[in-house]
Amino acid sequence: MKHFNGKVLFLDRSNINTDEIIPAKYLTEISKEALKPCLLEDLQLEGFDPIRDIDGKSVIISRSNFGCGSSREHAPWALEVNGINLVIGESFARIFRQNMFNCGMMAVELSPETIENLFVSFAEKDTLIETDLEKQRFIFKAGREKKQVPFEISEFDRQLVKAGGWVEFADSKY
Repeated sequence: MKHFNGKVLFLDRSNINTDEIIPAKYLTEISKEALKPCLLEDLQLEGFDPIRDIDGKSVIISRSNFGCGSSREHAPWALEVNGINLVIGESFARIFRQNMFNCGMMAVELSPETIENLFVSFAEKDTLIETDLEKQRFIFKAGREKKQVPFEISEFDRQLVKAGGWVEFADSKY
């Protein structure tokens, strides 16, 4: 099972598409490692610098419709190779969300009010997250501030995550 704890990268924008996650010019790459330096290089977001801001982050929190645009497994792969196995947002493009779980990663939806509260409380701070998959809750920490946030994923998605992805799940069942 992958790791879902660590430092949080806040991306305060809706509709971050797969071309911004990993530009199409890299889709000929056949190794995940080749995608590593290209993650979010085309993302236009005031104050965001992928070279400075991605390193050491394990989780992304964003707004709505994350992963929209062209369907491609390269988008979750680029996140994974950079150590980002969890994306939290208001909503996700359906295919992107499923590709995340198929890779043993998580795309977790929280209400717009909860996402807004997380941005207000933690976005400008050095924030850490702990994920309890069994109890389905996140614990956010920044300095002395701490907040527990429940989440829900289906039992099937939880099994995919625990197995490490669809291939590993299928190997253990069939």
